[in-house]
Amino acid sequence: MKNIFLHTKHTLNSTYDNILLERSFKEDIERYKAVFSFISNDDEDNLNIVHPDLDVPYTSSISSVKSDKRINSSHVLIALMEPRTTIVGGFGYDSVVNDFKVFRISEVFKEDGFGHINDGEKRVEVYELGIDIWRKLDHVDQQLPKLFWLNSSMSYKGCYHWIASFEGQKIILCFDMTTEIFRNIQMPADTSTFTEGTVHSLLILNESLSLLCYPSTTDFMEISIMKDYNIYESWIKKYTIIGVPTENPLVMWKDYVLLFQSKSGYLMSYDLKRDAIKELNIQGCPKSMRVVIYKEFLSPIQRES
Repeated sequence: MKNIFLHTKHTLNSTYDNILLERSFKEDIERYKAVFSFISNDDEDNLNIVHPDLDVPYTSSISSVKSDKRINSSHVLIALMEPRTTIVGGFGYDSVVNDFKVFRISEVFKEDGFGHINDGEKRVEVYELGIDIWRKLDHVDQQLPKLFWLNSSMSYKGCYHWIASFEGQKIILCFDMTTEIFRNIQMPADTSTFTEGTVHSLLILNESLSLLCYPSTTDFMEISIMKDYNIYESWIKKYTIIGVPTENPLVMWKDYVLLFQSKSGYLMSYDLKRDAIKELNIQGCPKSMRVVIYKEFLSPIQRES
């Protein structure tokens, strides 16, 4: 696992929410290249790349392009996982110990005395940046829900969240970065049934955990928000949207602009207030884009003595 910390130099603080975009390009038949692009907007919400792209190492495989989630949605920390040994990983901030944590879920297979491979055992390990050590969690239930759409995973309220399936129902699986315990959040009743072809994605809207549902074969989607976190009864259906050709929802920017990647690979925006779709001149491999919103500010760097 590698960490990258980004520092940018400007003469003035930015008054806008800026965008860090990860996207990938195909270099040859089996090799890909990922880059970080820094995007800013003007008063008309036009988006433009404002810095040279930054190459991302260790991201050449197709699984790395479509499944990895490397940028944290609440802190601009970037983690690069080893895809050959990790089923899924994530990271977030533990406010109690004031440190970032990275975790990974792996499946370990062992041979019996006759050379047969036994069923895999799930292993969860946590890494704390401050003490630079991995440790195994011994209290993990081996019947963890099955994870889906890993690229929609996100950190919120000190927990990491995924779309998952448990006993035939879709749920939101959470990992608490402080207690290091898994728990489930129920989806709204009309969205949790497993319907073939329906995709679910997590995002933040009005500072609330939100769920976007859309059949992959249509341009129809619904957005529900959980007004009170972890309270099932607080789910409300906020938007029903028709005519947005999304392949990969990314983030809700400024609470009214949905950024998404189209089926052709272009970055696009949908303005909820104006009911307007805009295609941006920024492209990557389909399903490869990831986004985090950040604000720029000036911070003095201490000189070495």
